[in-house]
Amino acid sequence: MIAALAALVVTSAPLVPSATPSARAQSNCPNATLPPPPVDESEEPKPGRQAPAPLPVPAETPGGGRLGECGLVLPPGAPRPPQPLTAKNWLIQDLDSGQVLAARHPHGRQRPASLIKTLLALVVIDELDPNRVVRPTKEDASQECSCVGIEAGSPYTVHDLLMGLMMESGNDAAHALATALGGVPTALRKMNRLARKLGATDTRAATPSGLDGPGMVTSAYDQALLYRHALSKPRYVEAVSTREIAFPGPHGKPSYPVVNDDRLHTEYAGFLGGKTGFTSDARHTYVGGAMRGGRRIAVVLLRAEQRPIRVSEQAMNMLDYGFQLAAAGTPAVGRVTTAPPPPPAAPPRTEEAGENGTDAGSRSAAAGGPQDTAARAADQQEPTTGVGWIIGIVILVAVATGVGIALTRDEQI
Repeated sequence: MIAALAALVVTSAPLVPSATPSARAQSNCPNATLPPPPVDESEEPKPGRQAPAPLPVPAETPGGGRLGECGLVLPPGAPRPPQPLTAKNWLIQDLDSGQVLAARHPHGRQRPASLIKTLLALVVIDELDPNRVVRPTKEDASQECSCVGIEAGSPYTVHDLLMGLMMESGNDAAHALATALGGVPTALRKMNRLARKLGATDTRAATPSGLDGPGMVTSAYDQALLYRHALSKPRYVEAVSTREIAFPGPHGKPSYPVVNDDRLHTEYAGFLGGKTGFTSDARHTYVGGAMRGGRRIAVVLLRAEQRPIRVSEQAMNMLDYGFQLAAAGTPAVGRVTTAPPPPPAAPPRTEEAGENGTDAGSRSAAAGGPQDTAARAADQQEPTTGVGWIIGIVILVAVATGVGIALTRDEQI
């Protein structure tokens, strides 16, 4: 009887369904859950803290199944992208329809560098009055540069700081805006909450500026999503499309010019605006768009290099390629959408983010460490059904115990 019950329990497993084919395919891609190991100590957690666990891979690939592929994702018969192209992950989208025209491992996880400032800008636009006066702290003004040049105690409007954030990629402006949002931990919670709300499931901010920190991650798809959403905000469009402003001098001193650091403003006709980024761990990152013949196309490049040609030139070549695909009427390979994301393959954490903008629950070791290696290896295996087996064993033991008691009573009678 016990054997029969055991067989019934075993044949009923697994009680928890395995991940979908799309999630299994994505989990076998390089950098499916984590960027490459850092080259320095910038991502070491503070003493007494652990590095955050990798974000779960959604059960269904956001944007469509093909966007879960590891390599080139091209329409049938489409020409290959222009070379040289150094970006490890990239995506080209039609900004009006959201259609993805071509991509390369668009959900592969990399570091955003200063592209994360778009996410900060979106929170600032939603929550802060542009005329509010902010007086930066010493910590705000002493951030590792690039900087727009703010000074502690001097008055700046939120509008001033937002322009400096997006045009000059000011890390000092980023920190001052984060302070105005309630402090860096609060700003990071708000940034990560907005990312989840918009469906950017590969993105986690660890610093408001894009300087590397524990758990910082994004994808080409997510940056395309955030950029497309940001272009619906007039204040964001103003910040990325303006070529030059007079930035207020500190403590009543004369203003000085701040020039947009994106070369495409002067080198690409119809440019709409964009954002550059660089750190030693992220390498070069870029997002930008342009309009031609009434059609708006955007490109995202992650983990790119300046040689053999500049990243700005690679971006221009990819925009040309996008307009070529659009003109040819090639079918889309996916769609960028801010609709609610699909449920994750693993249960999401429910705790609010901590100081690094990450979950406060269980965490893995720092990226690149032994536990990180184990996490990568586990990610490349088939999804486990261990929970179902454990439940089955518990049921079997309970049934066996009950049967044993009954038999014992029979013997005593």
